[in-house]
Amino acid sequence: MEENKTTDGRRKKIALVVFALVGIAAGVSLYFYLGYKAVHIGTDDAFVEGSVHTIASKVSGTVKAVRVKDNQYVKKGDLLLEAEPSDYDVRVKEASAGFEAEKKRIWEVETRIEASKKRLNELNAGIETARANLQLQDANLKQAERDLKRAENLYSKDAISKERYEKTRTAYDVAAAQLKAAQEQLRQAGNVVETQKAVIKQVEAEKAIVMSSIKQREALLETAQLNYGYTKIYAPSDGYVTKKSVEAGNQIQAGQPLMAVVPLDGVYVVANYKETQLGKIKPGQKVKIKVDTYPGKVFGGKVDSIMAGTGAVFSLFPPENATGQFVKVVQRIPVKIILDKDTDKEHILRIGMSVAPTVIAK
Repeated sequence: MEENKTTDGRRKKIALVVFALVGIAAGVSLYFYLGYKAVHIGTDDAFVEGSVHTIASKVSGTVKAVRVKDNQYVKKGDLLLEAEPSDYDVRVKEASAGFEAEKKRIWEVETRIEASKKRLNELNAGIETARANLQLQDANLKQAERDLKRAENLYSKDAISKERYEKTRTAYDVAAAQLKAAQEQLRQAGNVVETQKAVIKQVEAEKAIVMSSIKQREALLETAQLNYGYTKIYAPSDGYVTKKSVEAGNQIQAGQPLMAVVPLDGVYVVANYKETQLGKIKPGQKVKIKVDTYPGKVFGGKVDSIMAGTGAVFSLFPPENATGQFVKVVQRIPVKIILDKDTDKEHILRIGMSVAPTVIAK
């Protein structure tokens, strides 16, 4: 009996020791777990995001050929689709013909300007001749006037005959008439020069109009050439073709989405952390990322940036807490996480995959 009591007492002591050790182990585990959770901030509300290049036509027309298939990998500059170019080729030829016609017209106008300026130089030379002639006739008149005065003086003294006197006076009248004619000639030459200048201004104004028309025709030609070039659509970047919704023979409109090209070498993670978790998260911190698609695989990354507002604020219908009853809800704020450059290329991450990132807030 006494031996049984001793055995029970030992068992109780052992049980107490075991419970104590378990409690200590639990406490230690809890301590380390809380310490771990304090610097390892995780969430399962996270997804892979990336750039999506929506491919749309810039012109309307009929699809001539589609050069790619769904999920095909393409490189930047690869031909994706061709639209029927015949209509746009005709427009290019029409615009080119109009442009060439205007260029010929400007050549004709410039030839007229050159000829008009040459004529103006000739007329200016004629003015100088007329001015010189006027000076000559003025000198002749002055000489005739002096001769007439001497003749009058001599005739009054009967030193010369009346015939000689009359010839002297006639010579004076002729010189006066010639001077008047020279003056009129100079005036007319000046008028012709002014008229020629007006002609030049008119032709130069016509040139300005033709130059404006040439620029317009050139713009039309460039537009036609661009539209012709838009009949072929090329890949804007390396990536995979997805959401292809066009086939040869389809009628397409400008701006209509036809397919998308998704580059997967620049994907990143958007993690929607609770606002209560953001206190220790800062750009540059390391992140461990687990992906549902690849169990056991851990990707490395770092915090790139934190969104300026919660996801609800930028939703289509943001909450209006000033109306009705208010119920406090913990908001989530998107955090952008970029992957390390040495990420395993064999484990491709695709847009929309679910991930579980853990930020190491040290």
